[in-house]
Amino acid sequence: MSDAVQQLETVRARIVAAEGEANRPAGAVTLVAVSKTFDADAIRPVLAAGQRVFGENRVQEAQGKWPALREEFTGIELHLIGPLQSNKAKEAVALFDVIETVDREKIASELAKEIARQGKAPKLYVQVNTGSEPQKAGIEPKEAVAFVARCRSEHGLTIEGLMCIPPAEENPGPHFALLEKLAREAGVEKLSMGMSGDYELAVAFGASSVRVGSAIFGHR
Repeated sequence: MSDAVQQLETVRARIVAAEGEANRPAGAVTLVAVSKTFDADAIRPVLAAGQRVFGENRVQEAQGKWPALREEFTGIELHLIGPLQSNKAKEAVALFDVIETVDREKIASELAKEIARQGKAPKLYVQVNTGSEPQKAGIEPKEAVAFVARCRSEHGLTIEGLMCIPPAEENPGPHFALLEKLAREAGVEKLSMGMSGDYELAVAFGASSVRVGSAIFGHR
């Protein structure tokens, strides 16, 4: 068994334990295995072990490996979890099943055009910059609820959830709590939050999916 497969099993078990501790039903949380920077040969053993939901940061990198992997394995769900440039909206809609990084009007507009043009509707999440970090993507928390409403009313988009990446040096708990509060106010059900260092805490705060990379694949 490869190291990645052993680590995958450990992460799965810890998610189940965290669900139990939070009095949430088993299977309430989806594991998104973050495969950015890893090539197809590193991903295949994890696919063979039954993992089907993966996250990638860059459209171009994902285009280079996932079409072939999808021919080998069925049932793959691919999430874009990195910033989306408006000139990549066409490729993103064609390739990804879930786009988690909708964070400004131009992206919403371009996605709406491509969804109409391609007749393909990936699930969409709004990324919230819960720490208001100037270097980080995501809409400001105070603007998030209104932005979700505009995505629906002005762009005709269905927003399924919210996503955040808390500041690395801060306790993530308050950021997870803020995202859950904003989701309730915006009327969205899904919460993408929690990474390799804090996914169990995210489960306790109501995450519907956690994005785990290095704890499965190792450090890049």
